[in-house]
Amino acid sequence: MSVKIRLQRMGRRHCPLFRIVAAHSSARRDGRYIEGLGVYNPSPKGEEVKLTLDEERVKYWLGVGAQPTDTVRALIRQACASIA
Repeated sequence: MSVKIRLQRMGRRHCPLFRIVAAHSSARRDGRYIEGLGVYNPSPKGEEVKLTLDEERVKYWLGVGAQPTDTVRALIRQACASIA
């Protein structure tokens, strides 16, 4: 069973907030996950941070063969150039 690094939607209607997680590829989008790796807020207000990412854990999951989705791959490149 393969592992994906993907977004899990949180927040409320018209105010999305995404958790970046490592999950089994067969798990539902908002279902069970193995480990939380960060948070992505596409529309931050005021002092809020747009992207928070645990770089060490992302490096670990990529090292053991987890495949990021296209969106998460772009976010990882944006957050830290040394991983991508």
